[in-house]
Amino acid sequence: MPRSMTGFGTAHAVEDGCRYTVEIRSVNGRFLKCVVRLPEALHGLEADIEQAVAGVLRRGSVTVVVRFVDESASAAADINIAALESYMDRLGPLAEKSGQRLDIAQCVMLPGVIATDTAGDQHQSARPTVLRLVQNACHDVESMRTREGESLSSDISQHLDAIEARLGKIRDRVPQVIDQFQERLRQRMEALLSQSDAEVREEDLMREVAIFAERSDIAEEVARLSAHIEQFREILSKQDDLIGRTLDFLAQEMLREANTIGSKCLDTDVGREIVCIKGEVDRVKEQVQNLE
Repeated sequence: MPRSMTGFGTAHAVEDGCRYTVEIRSVNGRFLKCVVRLPEALHGLEADIEQAVAGVLRRGSVTVVVRFVDESASAAADINIAALESYMDRLGPLAEKSGQRLDIAQCVMLPGVIATDTAGDQHQSARPTVLRLVQNACHDVESMRTREGESLSSDISQHLDAIEARLGKIRDRVPQVIDQFQERLRQRMEALLSQSDAEVREEDLMREVAIFAERSDIAEEVARLSAHIEQFREILSKQDDLIGRTLDFLAQEMLREANTIGSKCLDTDVGREIVCIKGEVDRVKEQVQNLE
């Protein structure tokens, strides 16, 4: 079943007095791009997290946010007074200018103000827990992507059915277009030749009709468009495969065939059907952009 590239997952844990939260958001992207946001104490885990995400998610723009709070009794911390005063000197005038009160508690949370005794080793002790939570959150994202992929697949299938139905109308309409051309051509020729008391020669009429039929023959384009629809459904039913870009290319080919049919068969009814088909193909392209 195809998967969407949009998803969200979260995981939480409390271990050894430390609270961990991992949130992962995924949106459309041509390739897999992972952005990791970590607290200062866990900065050394960025590469490991990116590798863990790549092991589960294969395409999309992914943002990983890790939150960490050490609430253990051993989490003794020193306040860097110089750094705190520097922040307050810079932020104080801005707060006063905007009519707000500078909150020292918030300043204490700024980078470099608090240094824990174990800051250098914190990311190593937290590594197993964080990576486990990243895996769990990724699986939540994957589940959401699968559910949305099922919905997208169903919607795309409805558009394909609509295209196929309108293509059937065009296929049925072509013989009538040729017959109507033949009748109109006969009337014109009879009107012109009546002034000289000449009669329409059947072989001349049939030759012109044959030329028109050859010039406006869309059987090949109709067959190719039908084949594209069949191939689209076949690819859409594949399991665990990256099909988004393939389907995007196939939708472009479908649009090209529709344009060719419209330019070759200059019939009003066929033209209406082609406009509707192109609208359906555009909707398919929009949905395909969301598929992994």
